[in-house]
Amino acid sequence: MDLNNIVSQLENTNEEETEKLLLQYNRENSHTFSFDQTEESLRIKLCQGVLSVLGRQVQPSCQKTCLETLRILSRDKRVLGPVATREGMLILGGLARLNPGEEGDENQKNGLEDTQSEEEERVVVEALKCLCNVVYNSPAAQQVCVDVQLAHGLCAILHTARTWHHEVGLFTLRLVFLLSALRPDVRGVFRRELHAVRLLTEVLEFTLDVSWVGPYEAAPPDPQALPMPAEDNERTMEALKALFNLTLSDTGGEEDDHQFRIIAAILRHLLMLKTETEDKTEEAHSHAINLLNNLPVSCLDVLIDVPVQGGLEMYSGKNLDAIQMLIDFMAKRMDKQGSNYKEGLTPVLSLLTEGSRHHREIRRFIKAQVLPPLKDVKIRPEIGTTTRNKLVRLMTHVDMGVKQTAAEFLFVLCKESDNLLKYTGYGNAAGLLVARGLLAGGRGETQYSDDEDSDTEEYKSAKPFINPITGHVEEPMPNPIEEMTEEQKEYEAQKLVNMFDKLSRQNVIRPMGVMPDGTLAPLEETLCDPPDDSGSDSD
Repeated sequence: MDLNNIVSQLENTNEEETEKLLLQYNRENSHTFSFDQTEESLRIKLCQGVLSVLGRQVQPSCQKTCLETLRILSRDKRVLGPVATREGMLILGGLARLNPGEEGDENQKNGLEDTQSEEEERVVVEALKCLCNVVYNSPAAQQVCVDVQLAHGLCAILHTARTWHHEVGLFTLRLVFLLSALRPDVRGVFRRELHAVRLLTEVLEFTLDVSWVGPYEAAPPDPQALPMPAEDNERTMEALKALFNLTLSDTGGEEDDHQFRIIAAILRHLLMLKTETEDKTEEAHSHAINLLNNLPVSCLDVLIDVPVQGGLEMYSGKNLDAIQMLIDFMAKRMDKQGSNYKEGLTPVLSLLTEGSRHHREIRRFIKAQVLPPLKDVKIRPEIGTTTRNKLVRLMTHVDMGVKQTAAEFLFVLCKESDNLLKYTGYGNAAGLLVARGLLAGGRGETQYSDDEDSDTEEYKSAKPFINPITGHVEEPMPNPIEEMTEEQKEYEAQKLVNMFDKLSRQNVIRPMGVMPDGTLAPLEETLCDPPDDSGSDSD
């Protein structure tokens, strides 16, 4: 359908003809995501015309059709000028029942209660979808949202979570996520003024049907219960993403600590749940892990301290079911072909690292599975299919973030000591030791319990024959200089020295040594005697 024809007719048609005209445009462009640049000015005029219709008192069916048109047009960020204005955003906000720019929370809270018919609900949903597109694509619209205090209207809707139509709730949460992601200043308003963290926590609690059996302990899911419905899972993930943004910086305080512990308990409950598909379960758990990383590490005891359900005597009565879910999640992400380790794996590794660093039972439980006592040391530590083998391989990954996170995880499991070397070999751990200044030995700053690891008899007997660089017992190799004369040996040695000297002078290599503090430095610096400050000047 000719766009010029639509724009010209839109100015002079009644409500019924307008709806008919736009319905045809919507059908033809429902799957259009890239637009002809030569028609850009016409699409801007169409935006203006549609907003003009929406500014009048028209029937819900016409409003819905206009909003569908506007949603299609809002996929093109270059034509959003007419929408990204105070007038345009107030029209959309009013149709979404956000009542932006109005005073009085009661009016805002009652906004959705006035929505009765299914057609009117569709108008609200379409308006929210338009707002999501416009806010995402237009910095000017983001500023208008700040000016008209759209966040206040969104939080008013969060108060009515129990009466939500599914899509109303879903796109309200998505709009909270977008605003809090794109505007850090709005993030502060959500958190400090509007108490959105508490409101979003209540949305999670309601959506996941949490029932409390203790201060920070949710009742375990019924093993016979059906998987979480897809609609609830979608809403849960949007709430988790919004909470992630709002908890990026910790403002501290007793109230926050209490709220974070409630969130941790709800996330523990979520980790125990299954959704309708394995992929959706993994996605929900991924968002839960991201949010757990934002919580103070002191709150992670909520994951293992569930007195009503009980725990394992060998781990001081702690319940490690949630930690087992995290370990399983980590293993699944490591095995995923073609996955982005930085986004998919490092969050769970970071979470398990911090949990292990600050909670003894978590560290002991994870180490028993990831780094069990060594028996067969004939194979290099990076070769094989065990979790340890996979993590050691990651210690030499091309991505620096992945490499450091995997190395730090294993280092913490070994109580930040050189005990790590027997599991990885010096070669695989060299990068970590350099970064931590531990090449000369020593340990990290964290204080750990005094429980000692016991070596197996197999390891003790093989230990004298293990190559410390590779971390395994090597097959005997023939000595290449065994049959050389002394003159030949001297010639080869001098040849090697000359090669190193040439490479050094050409700056191809630079000889390095280890300083007393365990850091690397140029060899000439490490060979210098330290200045003697013990003496004093005398006259």
